[in-house]
Amino acid sequence: MSRHYMRFPRGITYAVGFVATLAFVAPAIAQSGNSRGGGENRSDAFNWSGTIANGNSVIIKNINGPIRVERSSGRQVEVTAEKRWRRGNPADVRIDQPRTSNGDIVICALWSSESTCDAQGIHTPRNWRGNGNRNNDVSVHFVVRVPNGVRVDLETVNGNLEMTGINSEVRAETVNGSIEARSNGGPVRAKSVNGSITIGMDNVSSSADLSYETVNGSIELQLPSNFGAQLELSTVNGRVNTDFPVTVVGTLSPRKLRGSIGNGAARLRATTVNGSISLVRSN
Repeated sequence: MSRHYMRFPRGITYAVGFVATLAFVAPAIAQSGNSRGGGENRSDAFNWSGTIANGNSVIIKNINGPIRVERSSGRQVEVTAEKRWRRGNPADVRIDQPRTSNGDIVICALWSSESTCDAQGIHTPRNWRGNGNRNNDVSVHFVVRVPNGVRVDLETVNGNLEMTGINSEVRAETVNGSIEARSNGGPVRAKSVNGSITIGMDNVSSSADLSYETVNGSIELQLPSNFGAQLELSTVNGRVNTDFPVTVVGTLSPRKLRGSIGNGAARLRATTVNGSISLVRSN
């Protein structure tokens, strides 16, 4: 059977109208108290823990729901996923863990019985229509705990991405949501469409190429005082601000900045349409 795929954002392909048969874990459904109109249902959907070698990645693919990453207290990676809904059917969403051959761990939330998943993204046939259930408001909330040395690769469509206390390389992408990351190491790279990006890095390798992109939202980068990079910063409706002295290349503009700071060893690119860009000294 021929299949056609729609891709948006990079690495996530999906079709509108999701439905699937739960094939991984049958949830224990519980009603949680919530003052907003009848309460919110929650169920534990997935738990995984294991050891990943330094330099390998834990890869999380989601469509509807946030992802939070924390530093692990031990050497194991821990991943939990919780389903939340008001009027949807949690059995229409499954958590999949496809096998990989390179030592990475891939975990995906799937809204279609015909969807598949790999390290490149979630794939759903373009002409798949499901059962037309537009009332399925199920979201999947991931929590990931990672030790030092394990890379993190996160993608969702509707949801915020949050990372605290991590000490490894991160790639984070969402469509409708903000991205916040506080890293003791890095580098952290981030992309959104409708959401702000706030990144703090205490240490940045001089060879790191850093990229940050959104359309509707501001970008704030908190960087160590000894950070050096070639800069390409631009906004359409906003301003570019920096705490660092900059050697400017070309014409000086409040909305575009090309130049270098420090030793200029790394490369830093940040772009937005509706929002400001700020480089802030963190120490």
